[in-house]
Amino acid sequence: MDVQGVGYRVNIPVSTFYRLGDAGDDVSLLIHTHVREDTLALFGFLSGTEQGLFERLISVAGVGPRLAVNILSGIETPDLMEALGAGDVARLTRIPGVGRKTAERLVLELKDKMPAVAAEAQEPPSAPAGSLKDDLLSALANLGYSRVEAEKGVDRALREGDGRFEDLLRRALRILSGR
Repeated sequence: MDVQGVGYRVNIPVSTFYRLGDAGDDVSLLIHTHVREDTLALFGFLSGTEQGLFERLISVAGVGPRLAVNILSGIETPDLMEALGAGDVARLTRIPGVGRKTAERLVLELKDKMPAVAAEAQEPPSAPAGSLKDDLLSALANLGYSRVEAEKGVDRALREGDGRFEDLLRRALRILSGR
């Protein structure tokens, strides 16, 4: 994915892939950033329901983000919610990579949470977050700056002038480094 000239590798479920459109089209994804001591991985979703379900799946012991994406790729979101809510272990085991024990654990831990996911699905989609200031703060946070430091640098960079994201980020970095 190319974001204003910066390339990101984003893992997405097959259902999201088929709804993206053609290469070069503008697209807005909801991103889950998964951080471990040895990796930083991005997972993208077109709907809040998919993202919420993904986050619930990875909360289950033994289900990591790759398996969660595999689960979302192997069954449509409404069907997955129905299978989890109904405790349909047989249906879940038909998903590649999901064995009986994993399916039983998913049902045990998520069955009662499906009404909340269904309620979230009924809510209108929120406008994509992404003001320039938010993007700058996120970039600085990912570079290791504290929220307070990042806000000071971004506020000053924005006061000194406007411009493209890249120019403002460079200016904020110069401010934070004291140059």
